[in-house]
Amino acid sequence: PLDIVKFTSAYATLIRKTTTVKSNKIVVGRDARISGEMVKNVVCGTLMGMGFDVVNIGLASTPTTELAVTMEGACGGVILTASHNPKQWNALKLLNERGEFLNAAEGAEVLKIAAEESFVFADVDNLGKVYVNNTYNQKHIESVLKLDLVDVEAIRAANFRVAIDCVNSVGGVVIPELLSALGVKEIFKLHCAPHGNFAHNPEPIPENLTEISDLMKHAKADVGFVVDPDVDRLAIISEDGEMFGEEYTLVAVSDYVLSHTPGNTVSNLSSSRALRDVTRAHGCEYNAAAVGEVNVVTKMKATNAIIGGEGNGGVIYPASHYGRDALVGIALFLSHLAHEGKKVSELRASYPAYFMAKNRVDLTPETDVDAILAKVKELYKNEEINDIDGVKIDFPDKWVHLRKSNTEPIIRVYSEAATPEAAEEIGQQIMKVIEDLAK
Repeated sequence: PLDIVKFTSAYATLIRKTTTVKSNKIVVGRDARISGEMVKNVVCGTLMGMGFDVVNIGLASTPTTELAVTMEGACGGVILTASHNPKQWNALKLLNERGEFLNAAEGAEVLKIAAEESFVFADVDNLGKVYVNNTYNQKHIESVLKLDLVDVEAIRAANFRVAIDCVNSVGGVVIPELLSALGVKEIFKLHCAPHGNFAHNPEPIPENLTEISDLMKHAKADVGFVVDPDVDRLAIISEDGEMFGEEYTLVAVSDYVLSHTPGNTVSNLSSSRALRDVTRAHGCEYNAAAVGEVNVVTKMKATNAIIGGEGNGGVIYPASHYGRDALVGIALFLSHLAHEGKKVSELRASYPAYFMAKNRVDLTPETDVDAILAKVKELYKNEEINDIDGVKIDFPDKWVHLRKSNTEPIIRVYSEAATPEAAEEIGQQIMKVIEDLAK
């Protein structure tokens, strides 16, 4: 709780200094994790103490809170969520007045203010007030339905049977409502009670999704959707219970968007090459950004991208807003599925097949990681190299991305190729190079 007060106060100090909005309001939304009520009370009280009025929107997804900031004309927003981390974690996701994440410089400033404890609380006549507004989930759904490429009529006519796993968080509140509004009549729900006791590890990756895979077969559902606790990541399950692949959420949605509105796309360096392939197939241009949502958004704005995101199931669609949004992803994917008239497995088979391997090299604290990365770059200088975030080596038929951790002496090694074996092999090959250099 003391850390929550410190960092909330530091954030409020930054917003007070930098905001161009006159409203004096900060939006607070939270996911359903067990500590959420406690954290919300501490954050709201601290913001009041800093002289801000708080718009408490209750149980709300990360994208809902992002949208609420601009709809309220607020100075900023705080989302209380630890995203895909297990139940004992909680955290503050900090937003600017555009409902977008703080950039690196702003984040560093918050840390500096917190370390120095250089914040000034309001006197008693200037304390903030709290306003409760529980309408934003509905407003978010309405904004999704208004998007030009969301075809509610086509979805309704398709009579989809949809299974969902909302991991006992806020997705359980908003995803069933969204599906009903889209005209889906048969919804099979797993873990939709928002009590924060997550029924499984909340990261939406294959090893955590065996239950919905079984449900798909029993319920004869057409498609399954899984979200993380704050509903900014979307994983899709095919009708046969197989994983669509988190990397391919963005690929499929982008294919649909590009087929109606040609334009540029962006994903981060660790995301699948399939997005680049699909973008080029539509005669459009793909760009890669450094890892991190804020970097992807910056690149999307710089290149005027019409869709982008991250390979972890994060779809960013600027026609809605510049944030990863599983509601937008679901609505666009169902529109795509309705238009194509294919099974989900058939749709998946229509995209380039890539497989990813994720490894890491553990080094000693004395190792000069930057020097190793520089040597790797030199060794592979004849290949296509991108060094905006670590070192990415693009071979004609595969790639490897090396990133150093900011917190421990390790290098993360992501590799992708046309088969799982080839992806693992090129990853191991580069790991051996790193280990030899480290000696």
